Amino acid sequence: MSDLIIRNVRTPETEGLVDLLIVGNRIEEIGAGLVAEATERDGNGALLVAGFVESHIHLDKACILDRCHNETGTLEGAIASVGSAKRNFTADDVYDRGKQVLDKAIVQGTNAMRTHVEIDPGIGLAGFHAVVALKRDYAWAVDLQICVFPQEGLTNYPGTQELLEDALGCGGDLLGGCPYTDSDPNAQISILFEMAARHDVDLDFHLDFDLDPSWRHLDEIARKTIAHGWQGRVAIGHVTKLSALPHAELMEVVSLLKDAGVALTVLPATDLFLMGRGEDHLVPRGVAPAQIFHEHGVCCTVATNNVLNPFTPYGDCSLPRIANLFANVQQLSTESELQACFDMVSDIPRRLINQSRRIAVGEAATFVALPALTGGQAVAEIARPLWGFKDGKMTFEQAPSKLFEPG
Repeated sequence: MSDLIIRNVRTPETEGLVDLLIVGNRIEEIGAGLVAEATERDGNGALLVAGFVESHIHLDKACILDRCHNETGTLEGAIASVGSAKRNFTADDVYDRGKQVLDKAIVQGTNAMRTHVEIDPGIGLAGFHAVVALKRDYAWAVDLQICVFPQEGLTNYPGTQELLEDALGCGGDLLGGCPYTDSDPNAQISILFEMAARHDVDLDFHLDFDLDPSWRHLDEIARKTIAHGWQGRVAIGHVTKLSALPHAELMEVVSLLKDAGVALTVLPATDLFLMGRGEDHLVPRGVAPAQIFHEHGVCCTVATNNVLNPFTPYGDCSLPRIANLFANVQQLSTESELQACFDMVSDIPRRLINQSRRIAVGEAATFVALPALTGGQAVAEIARPLWGFKDGKMTFEQAPSKLFEPG
């Protein structure tokens, strides 16, 4: 691998335009006007960032609109239609569909990802093994973390726990949960915390996915997190009930999550699509206000969740687009607010998946070039990534747009 100088780029850690000298897979030097015998690439003022991190996605059930449809548009309809289609999934099928998503995500600047994979006797470990293969085959471009979880329940679905144990023993990175589909939600939560402690893995729950604020499982998750000493190792996704809480009650939950060290992941595309289906006017948005939790020190991320399936029948795998959607729903507009949205699809989810990555001397040459001056601008304009590197090798490049003016 020959040395490379990338000239005229910006980074979050430097002032003005700088050059990067890449030797092997590492950043050897950063500064203006670097001199070295190396191949050169002009960055043309692009902003280099460590890359986007997809903190919550489902590769195993993506791109299935050709075989199932959510007739009711509800959460229950989505679970039922996917559950039926899942019985016919094969490892090759899951691999091919997951590959489609990864190919799109890479050119959108994503280089790290946490994917949830459904485990139960209906699908067995076929989907899991396919995603393990994707993790291996796409390591050149994406660091893939696999969260195995029981989408259709645990205590009510005999054989599921044993399969989860098997998956954790042969490549699963962490354990997920879905208490709202279980006949005994608190029992599922207890079992999963005990399994996580036994295997020494993090937890990531699908939680409180409705708009009824009169009950929730969030409090039990926080209690169990503290009881097991799992602070900083638990995340909860969706939690759409939070959008239905008055401010005073919302702030109580902020304190609860902060004290328990529980992270919050918001999935705006899916939550907007599924919530409020029973209303014919003033339809509620159902998107938890992550920015408020972020302001008060809770680890918050924004993510895609599903791509082209009954939970979310659209998606191009662009995290700047998802961040922009979240900002629009929450009516965020200042530079600091938009920068926070950018951080929730980049640096913050990287911490969630326990990965450290900076653009600094001695660090891996892994970064993405954006046509923007700041992260906030990238969110506002849904910046389309230009090119990216992982460990010193280029992983993608997109041709710039051209205008053909008359004459």
